[in-house]
Amino acid sequence: MGSTLVKPFKNQKYEDLKRQCLEEKKLFEDSEFPASDVSLFYLNPPLAIVEWKRPKIQEHLRKPCKNTEFCEDPHLTIHGISSHDLHQGSLGNCWFVAACSCLALRKKLWQKVIPNIKEQDWDQKKPEKYAGIFHFHFWCFGEWIDVVIDDRLPTIDNKLIYCHSKEPNEFWSALLEKAYAKMAGCYEALDGGSTAEAIVDFTGAVAESINLIDGNYDHSIIEQVKLFRELLKVHKRGGLTSCYIMPSSFSDFEVQTDMGLVKGHAYSVTSVLKMSIGQKNLCRGKSEKLFMIRLRNPWGKKEWNGAWSDESEEWKKVTKSECTRLGLTLENNGEFCIHKTWEKKMMRGQWTKNPNAMLNRSGGSLNNEATFLQNPQYIFDVKKVEDKVLISLQQKDQRIHRKEGAGDNLVIGFEIFKVEENREYRLHQLKIQERITNFTYLNNRTVYLKGLLKQGRYLLIPTTFSPNIEGEFILRLFTDVPSALRELNLNKPKLSCLDILLGVPKRMSLIKVYRVEGLQSQNSHGETNPYIIMKCEKRKIQSPSQKGTGTAVFNTQAVFYKRNVDSPIIVQVWHNALFDRFLGEVRLSGSPSNPRDLQRYQLHGRDQQEAEVTGQITIKILSSDDLVEL
Repeated sequence: MGSTLVKPFKNQKYEDLKRQCLEEKKLFEDSEFPASDVSLFYLNPPLAIVEWKRPKIQEHLRKPCKNTEFCEDPHLTIHGISSHDLHQGSLGNCWFVAACSCLALRKKLWQKVIPNIKEQDWDQKKPEKYAGIFHFHFWCFGEWIDVVIDDRLPTIDNKLIYCHSKEPNEFWSALLEKAYAKMAGCYEALDGGSTAEAIVDFTGAVAESINLIDGNYDHSIIEQVKLFRELLKVHKRGGLTSCYIMPSSFSDFEVQTDMGLVKGHAYSVTSVLKMSIGQKNLCRGKSEKLFMIRLRNPWGKKEWNGAWSDESEEWKKVTKSECTRLGLTLENNGEFCIHKTWEKKMMRGQWTKNPNAMLNRSGGSLNNEATFLQNPQYIFDVKKVEDKVLISLQQKDQRIHRKEGAGDNLVIGFEIFKVEENREYRLHQLKIQERITNFTYLNNRTVYLKGLLKQGRYLLIPTTFSPNIEGEFILRLFTDVPSALRELNLNKPKLSCLDILLGVPKRMSLIKVYRVEGLQSQNSHGETNPYIIMKCEKRKIQSPSQKGTGTAVFNTQAVFYKRNVDSPIIVQVWHNALFDRFLGEVRLSGSPSNPRDLQRYQLHGRDQQEAEVTGQITIKILSSDDLVEL
């Protein structure tokens, strides 16, 4: 884990517990996850009597209970960790097993989850060092936690009933599953879930889901090539990938297709590659290339039987040097973790109810116009002309509450608005702000958005779908350059020493410049590179410049809090060059009584009394003497 801080789960400290067991010459028994039914299920008991058994108890401990052992020469791993080690048991957690298969492909990742694997393993040469205790690391709601377990595992007829390895004396997968079940409350809490969520818990990364039907991948070769290149890039960078076929109905779940695939069943992607088929063409000097994706079924059986299956005719086209690389087809839905050098910012927050509208932080979705802006609000900056951003909103895992008959995820989402370049206080009305998202609210543990945003300041509002719903969340933002993500807590400027000298703010004005047009060319090439400056009472906002146009769309916004209500708001147009050139301005009073719709103004010289100059500017300005109205 390097320098990463790890928090003990349920305050159980692995080193202390192990030391105590060794001193007392006893095997660890975990009281927080006992070998009893309470750790197995909350609703549906197993169909047969379950016995909790340990792998071989070391002789130095003596006094072993009869029939408590079920394996000779146990080990955490046999010949290392492999994606082929795992087999799903009687629990409906193929999603978890698929995630483990993905994890097994990346040594640097599984070494985080299974720390000090050699130190934890059974050592037949030093039996006195074994205490029946193991620990695993998971990324849980924004922090790494250390989950301690004992080695007692549930069996029926002397066989593991849940996840197990193909080697009968290899236990890393069974113990990892037990630790994950402890974190969830019991084994049955893992019955049904998301591979993407498990991968996030193993890595702390962000998962993205891609629906292949929505993207027209079934008939567009261009889109297929784009997707394959993205998957190949992610695979080469160490990302983890899984996929599944979306069932059309509940009755369609786990139905096998004619080609041998199972609907609603998670598959791990073990390789993404280009494969050469046939011999090199002497004329072109190149062999034909195929895009190939290799999948693994966590059941260890029921494979694809169509083109490029193990015994298909297509493999005759492949040379012996290529035969070690196995290929299958793209499926109906995939999800993978992003692995990229991002600038990351994370915030913790809560949706909380309060009868005071100014303090309420549970306003619901945008459908609830009267309360929507009462949600937590965050702002961030896109500092490049255009930047790729990835936003992840994660609610607290609810599986631990399934025993109480709850445990359903909240329906969550978020909205993004482009706001004033200098906004530092909470927004109270949506008037000039541009809505960026059209988000579909989901009951997933994590929802996300990846896309390109233009330079500017943005307001991000995480919400539950319905108002008056309480819960915790973490918000993560990834950008190419630092975004300065921060929460807006204040409704208006608070009093400062400067206010004593100059007076308190009495009026606020929101202003948005939509476009300028009709500007005169500024050089021999007939070009104009306009940009906007907005200023009021020594505060100034400048827009990026446009290149080579006399008509430019800006959508640049600013908010000003005026101490002197008579202070004008000045909007200037400049030409960007080696020596910048002033092109014209307008001066606005910013009175609450002024028109609130779009207005088109003729540009003037430096002083409004000077003659008109070439060019017009379209502006919307809203003003109020109530500093929490806008």
